[in-house]
Amino acid sequence: MADNGYRKFGTFEGVFTPTVLTILGVILYARLGWVVGNAGFLGAVLIILISNVITFTTSLSASTMSTNIKVEAGGAYSIISKSLGLEAGGAIGISLYFAQTLSVSLYIFGFAEAVKFAFPQVQFKSVLLFTWLFLWIISSVSTKLAFKIQFLILTIIALSLISFFIGAFGTSSPEIVTIGQFQDANFGQVYAIFFPAVTGILAGIGMSGDLKDPAKNIPRGSLIAILLCLFIYLGVAFMLDYAVDAETLRGNFTIMLSIGKWRWLVIAGMMGATLSSGLGSIVSSPRLLQAMAVHRSVP
Repeated sequence: MADNGYRKFGTFEGVFTPTVLTILGVILYARLGWVVGNAGFLGAVLIILISNVITFTTSLSASTMSTNIKVEAGGAYSIISKSLGLEAGGAIGISLYFAQTLSVSLYIFGFAEAVKFAFPQVQFKSVLLFTWLFLWIISSVSTKLAFKIQFLILTIIALSLISFFIGAFGTSSPEIVTIGQFQDANFGQVYAIFFPAVTGILAGIGMSGDLKDPAKNIPRGSLIAILLCLFIYLGVAFMLDYAVDAETLRGNFTIMLSIGKWRWLVIAGMMGATLSSGLGSIVSSPRLLQAMAVHRSVP
């Protein structure tokens, strides 16, 4: 297990960056338009706010506990185990491990969609395979290397969002939908599609064993990241409703790529967001499994 000499990441690189990059993932670029097209702007705002209230209060709870106990490797598992016991921690930790592991496939598919959109001639299955291999190699070689790559991706995502907002301001839809009709799915189903976007808070908390001071790093990094991403999602949802009609939003999953001022930047942002989300999950999930094995919650 990691000791104090091994902990080398601060708030920005250890918690804030992986949290932001996991939240601003495939759902933002490939499914938020569909959410707005079905729910309308106010409906999308309600879905975004409900989701963020859940994750914000969860983050507040994790922050409170992390400042009162010594958080070790395992992130949420360590916090729950020390607060409620190893039985409760193990029950939640095992489910959390599988959730983080399986979420890697979601992000890899999102990345492959972006690559296929930019380069239609490529083989989809080949992109999936090579993307998984790339993430596995990076996470196996060095955690520090993975975080250095995330800094680059964070810059690319910021530029892609600037490109999207500039392009959207130059376009306007003849029909601005305030309340949607939920043609493709009901409110609960649309909410279920969106909610995985905000669960990225665990990416930062999951790096607890590699942080310099988890009691300070986790509260500051996770709360600031959640609030920043909340405003980004609300802003993108507003501009999508402002610039594109509902029917197009429901049918075009790559609409953000179509209306960005510099299309290649948005494509790069979508690729980077999905890739970094997968990288964050594939880095943090083995640490969770290791922590459970040390405590014998799993063999």
